[in-house]
Amino acid sequence: METWVIILFSISISILLKFIFNNFLGSKKLPPGPLIFPIISNLLWFSTSMSKGEPILRSLHAKFGPIVTLNIGARPVISMADRNLCHQALIRNGALYADRPEALPIDKIVSSNQFAILYSRCGPTWRLLRRNLTTEILNPSAVKSYSGARDWVGQLLQNRLESQAKSGRPVFVMEHFRYAMFCLLVLMCFGDKLDENQIKKIEEVDHQLLVNLQKFSILNFCPTLTKIVLRKRWEELFCILKCQEDVLIPFIRERKKAKEKRSREPNMEDSKDESVVSYVDTLLDLHLPDENRKLNELEIVSLCSEFLSGGTDTTTTTLQWIMANLVKYPQIQEKLFMEIKGVVGEEKIQEDDLQRIPYLKAVVLEGLRRHPPSHFMFPHAVTEDVVVGEYVIPKEAIIVINAAEIGWDPTVWEDPMSFNPSRFLRKEGETFDMTGRREIKMMPFGVGRRMCPGYALSMLHLEYFVANLVSKFEWKAVDGDDVDLSEKQEFTMVMKNPLHAQLSLRSK
Repeated sequence: METWVIILFSISISILLKFIFNNFLGSKKLPPGPLIFPIISNLLWFSTSMSKGEPILRSLHAKFGPIVTLNIGARPVISMADRNLCHQALIRNGALYADRPEALPIDKIVSSNQFAILYSRCGPTWRLLRRNLTTEILNPSAVKSYSGARDWVGQLLQNRLESQAKSGRPVFVMEHFRYAMFCLLVLMCFGDKLDENQIKKIEEVDHQLLVNLQKFSILNFCPTLTKIVLRKRWEELFCILKCQEDVLIPFIRERKKAKEKRSREPNMEDSKDESVVSYVDTLLDLHLPDENRKLNELEIVSLCSEFLSGGTDTTTTTLQWIMANLVKYPQIQEKLFMEIKGVVGEEKIQEDDLQRIPYLKAVVLEGLRRHPPSHFMFPHAVTEDVVVGEYVIPKEAIIVINAAEIGWDPTVWEDPMSFNPSRFLRKEGETFDMTGRREIKMMPFGVGRRMCPGYALSMLHLEYFVANLVSKFEWKAVDGDDVDLSEKQEFTMVMKNPLHAQLSLRSK
């Protein structure tokens, strides 16, 4: 018998009594769901990948309705797949759903004991970390200060694509997209234009952690036992984390020394542009009021890793999906190109121009609706018992939301599985409500208090890069090869067969 089966069997026994009490003896009526013996239930769910689990959830919702109880682990897991139900929960009762579940052991280690905005339990530390990011890095003036960096990265990406396009061979674009976006995020994080070797080192340790998280998930089950029987896998995890620390900490210390030097010599000349604030600089200033201390290096590493991976992977994944659809549907690409040309003519695209190209925003929104980078939102947890119709969601229950299904709701979107940007073209002055405050029609960045704080920056990056990629190059499918839009679950929902296209420079 496989080791993981033995582990799951042992922990399932420990929750059997709690399961029986909650489902048969308790007074709280949970939402409906399959009545499965907990040992079997845990074996099935924990051995099922997310890509296989999604259609199972879809069938359960078809049978039991928009809210379903799943028997996984020691706490009830409530799955929601209805936009009105999500609006009631995350917007109208947002404070009750703003917490996170207790992290699994591996997630705790990776996030320095949930010391990351995504993982943090709702409380003063989470509010401090989120407020720091939104007010110091993501406020409009700070975002504008990085316009030069976006221009530099845009030119870098253009040069790389142009070099390969001139060879006449098809271009596999994802590597170039990821490298360009990572250059931009590294600059925002550390405040410097690092050389290619430095960037690739940071990218490598970040990527190694992300691609191996699924492999390490088995270590969550009875860590005491797995540290014995899966010792080598634990060693591999800590080796990857040590490599990440060895790469990132020197950059953090360098920023700290420069900051201390400026405080001692405020009038010294500095070649760096002091109008540009780096994320690390803001973290060095933070003070945890409940613990009366500043952040330690491992906590800063955790936050930097979150900033780099969160800002890179979701954006590059969406960018590839959008460009794949523009290759697959050349009439949409041509319409977008003509609208861009009508606004900027032969001039270089400026960021202020983006707001004058409504079809560009429509293309990006349709890309996010049709291909959300994550099909499921990061789990929420309720802070007290919540009544939903005739059911009760108990305190600390885990809430899982299928954002993809909400964005594909046929009662909201006509022919939802087609790629049709025109559905987002509105009357002049109207804008699509991405935050879901009025109503939820799609939620690729989440909604409510836990909505991704970087959603506006991500929209800017997507619009900026899509506009420049379409205005500089004509994108065509490789002869005899149709664009395959099949999906594969990694850290994000990626293309099963990555996009490769024939690029040619637009004539001026």
